[in-house]
Amino acid sequence: MSAKPMVAATDGSEESLRAVDWAAREAVLRGAPLRIVSAAALLPRMMGRHDGPHVETVTDVLTENRDRALATAAARAAKVSPDLLVDTDHLTGAPAEAVTESGSGALMLVVGSRGVGAFTALVLGSVSRYAATHASCPVVVVRDETTAAHRQIAVGIGDLDTNPAALSFAFEEATLRQASLLAVHAWDTPPVTGAQALQEQLTARLAALLDDWRAKYPDVPVTQDVGWGHPGRALADLSARADLVVIGRHPGAHGPGTVTHAVLSHAHGPVVTVPSA
Repeated sequence: MSAKPMVAATDGSEESLRAVDWAAREAVLRGAPLRIVSAAALLPRMMGRHDGPHVETVTDVLTENRDRALATAAARAAKVSPDLLVDTDHLTGAPAEAVTESGSGALMLVVGSRGVGAFTALVLGSVSRYAATHASCPVVVVRDETTAAHRQIAVGIGDLDTNPAALSFAFEEATLRQASLLAVHAWDTPPVTGAQALQEQLTARLAALLDDWRAKYPDVPVTQDVGWGHPGRALADLSARADLVVIGRHPGAHGPGTVTHAVLSHAHGPVVTVPSA
């Protein structure tokens, strides 16, 4: 059993409950405990409740909603497996920072793509966006998640010279799920001349990079795809037929890059951002 927990954040929305479902199944797969967290989004200058004559305040409503969200999420997780060890925690502080910090020391931090108040399927929630960029652990953003198993992990390779963290994570996931792995490298600026030669060169470089990983993970079937097109669109399309899309990220970034934002906003299934070592 893993000593590190899976952490899932909830705000009571259906999107966050789907994230809890996903996290619960992953915790069972790994033999790990599940920690469910939630933060009450108190407005600036809003104070916590004090003892005294009870008059319901906005703070009361927000904290009650948080507690209800945790209880509902714990019940959902219990349906996945009655033997799953589930813990719930109240977080304090601004939700984005509090949720992100809750992932410290976790196997993964799992969040829904958007929370309460989102007005369109294209909205990427501020908490999800912040966590996927700043958390110290891998962060899974769950969109339109289903229980269907595709037996494929897709990983985006932006830098053919170095991407060890994302590749290592992707191969480990493929091994755990007994799945194949598809490595994708795409560029969105069409070459003026020599397109065929460039594609052949990049194909050879990616193949050489993957050869080292094939040696480490001989039981994982590996394929690759190199071509012109927006990387975010290519990975978002792949998410419809992959169990997980893996993207690397660099520490210290102030926000998601254009590729990461495109994938997180338009994916059809779970996407994980993996911090570089």
